Amino acid sequence: MLLDYLERLDDMGTIEDLWDLHLQEMDKLGFGRLLYGFTRYKTANSFGDRQDWLILTNHPKEYTDKFVDGGLYFHAPMVKWATSNTGTCSWGWMAENTNSFTKSEKEVVQFNKKMGVTAGYSISFKDVSVRAKGAIGLSATNGATQNDLDAIWKTHGREIVQMNNAAHQKIINLPYSGSRKNLTHRQREALEWVGDGKTTQDIATIMGLTPATVEKHLRLAREALDVETTAQAVLKASFQNQIFLIEV
Repeated sequence: MLLDYLERLDDMGTIEDLWDLHLQEMDKLGFGRLLYGFTRYKTANSFGDRQDWLILTNHPKEYTDKFVDGGLYFHAPMVKWATSNTGTCSWGWMAENTNSFTKSEKEVVQFNKKMGVTAGYSISFKDVSVRAKGAIGLSATNGATQNDLDAIWKTHGREIVQMNNAAHQKIINLPYSGSRKNLTHRQREALEWVGDGKTTQDIATIMGLTPATVEKHLRLAREALDVETTAQAVLKASFQNQIFLIEV
């Protein structure tokens, strides 16, 4: 199953198709609700601008509205664990450490119980940058207990970890725009030439445009990426894999 999954994963050209595949395969293994998050803008006490995160989930809107958009994640015990650790952790860890939780952390645990998010595993991925952080929460939806999932993990845990690691590596190499707008073809092209060190006049000649039109494309790219300078736009577009793409 692992090789079949990896072969299919390798063929995925969009995050949407990849995520659909991953949801199907994790559901077969007993994990029917997933919440994946990735940022390249982590600091000591923040994950950066919410609009720059990549969030993928099939949890109901009622859950994500409060947990993600409402900011409960900031006090979630497993999110805190994932921020400080790399690897895997059974959610049984929470039951063993409840007495040491803060009031805010206990409130998150109670909210999860109310929403039926009680049994699962978290995987915190190894990233090459101190600013980057990716993690996924795998939870059951069929009434399975933590003991049930621990038994599944004992048999298939290594396979599940490798499938999620592969999905993570594929996801962060596919284009995405967070909650912001995608760049147009002209905006991408102009930013690519800036990244190659070309001046506005150079770019105008290469693209067959006027310098004023090139400046317009760069301004719209900065607005789409919500940055102040063109250098920041090149960096963010590169992080999001929106420039230097192979056209298919």
